[in-house]
Amino acid sequence: MIEAVLRRERAVTAAALAALVLLAWAYVAQGAGMGMSAWQMTRLSLFPHRQAEVAGAMADAWPILIAMWWVMMIGMMTPSAAPLVLLHARVLRAHAPVGRGVGAATAALLAGYLCVWLAFSVAAAGLQKALQALGLLSGMMLWSRSAWLSAAVLGLAGLYQLTSAKRACLARCRSPVGFLTRHGGSGPGAGFVLGLRHGAYCVGCCGLLMALLFVGGVMNLVWIAALTAVVLLEKLLPAGVAFGRWLGGLLLLWALATLIV
Repeated sequence: MIEAVLRRERAVTAAALAALVLLAWAYVAQGAGMGMSAWQMTRLSLFPHRQAEVAGAMADAWPILIAMWWVMMIGMMTPSAAPLVLLHARVLRAHAPVGRGVGAATAALLAGYLCVWLAFSVAAAGLQKALQALGLLSGMMLWSRSAWLSAAVLGLAGLYQLTSAKRACLARCRSPVGFLTRHGGSGPGAGFVLGLRHGAYCVGCCGLLMALLFVGGVMNLVWIAALTAVVLLEKLLPAGVAFGRWLGGLLLLWALATLIV
């Protein structure tokens, strides 16, 4: 009986997470209120700054930009947080199989996690507006117009991949069992704080990788999908740490190539 309840709980939680991710991706793909479909802003290019500028400009109202970034982060980052969310629900249900509040506590964890990414999205929207005002970001396609900007973002992201701060944050993200053992608690309040903690480590781990969207295009679906895959591989692969270091070297080479070609 208890095992059946646990299976149903996991299935419901997993389905809810999948639905959230799919809705986020659908919103981004149709344009996220920017006035143009993301499919139309998607190009295959290693050096987008070399492409011809497209006349026009996207919507730049603060609420639209923040919503666009936040929903995009929900679609990109929720899959890598799913192991912690599912484990949290399983542990709470196993310790209180006939109790109440498990769903609320797990929802609070996810809410805390996404609140951190909301704060990141506010900062990203501000940076986007600043780069556009300086003429460094395409007003229509939302990718870098400057080789120096592209190289700087690629180089900073590559260097950060090789730092101890990156390794420390990635270690927390790669071990949901250890993270839950160290910081876990019961109830919605504890769940929300747990989500805030995990979100902070995830921003520390992946924030500069998300900044790569300023290079390839904030709404470029190829870059969005590629970065989502990179985050998942880093966090879930047995060799994820080595993969992250390899990625750092690749980004540094890419930064150099950006200034040469």
